Amino acid sequence: MHHSLKIYSRFRDHFLRTYIFLAKWTKLPIIGGFIRKVGNMFGGNIQGAYLLKVDEAYQIIDRAHSIALGPCTCRSVFKNCDAPMYAEIMLSIDKTVFAFNPKKSDNYRMIDKTEAKDVVKRCHDMGLIHTMIKCKGDYYALCNCCTCCCVPFRLLKNYGIGSAMVRQKDIVDRFVTKNPASA
Repeated sequence: MHHSLKIYSRFRDHFLRTYIFLAKWTKLPIIGGFIRKVGNMFGGNIQGAYLLKVDEAYQIIDRAHSIALGPCTCRSVFKNCDAPMYAEIMLSIDKTVFAFNPKKSDNYRMIDKTEAKDVVKRCHDMGLIHTMIKCKGDYYALCNCCTCCCVPFRLLKNYGIGSAMVRQKDIVDRFVTKNPASA
C-alpha cells in the first residue's frame, strides 16, 4: 500500500473540497489551462476513478478478499441530493480493508459479497454510477455515486479534467493484478 493512500484516507473530505475549489480555477482566463493540465496529470498519475459497468463491479466484488460498506465520501461532503448515503464499498488491500485508516472504521461495517452486490444493484436501479477508485495505483473503493455529488464526475463534466474519471476495459484485471491478495 502506498503511503499517499493513508494520507488521502485520513483527510478525504478535505481533499475532495480542495479538488473542487481548485477545479473552479480552470474557469479563469489566465491560469485555467494550466490548472486543467495539472489536474489531468494528477488524475492520471495519483488519484483517479474508473467508470464501471455493473458486471465489472460484480467481478471486482467476487475477487475482493474483504469488503466493508460505508458512507459515500462525496455525498457526505457535498450533500447535493438524497441518494442513499451508505453506498461506498471499500475493498481489500493486503487482506484487510481498514489497513489504510483504522480510525475511519467506525463508519463502516464488514459485509459479504452477496450484500455488496445487492448494494450495487440497488444503486444501479436508482441511476447511480459505479466507479473504482485508486490512489497512487492502489484500487481501494467501489463507489456508487450520484452525478451531482461525485467529485471525479464533476471534475470531468464541469471543469474538463478528463483524467479524473476514465473508462478502462481491463479494470477488473488491473484490480486483480495490483491487489494480488484478492486473486
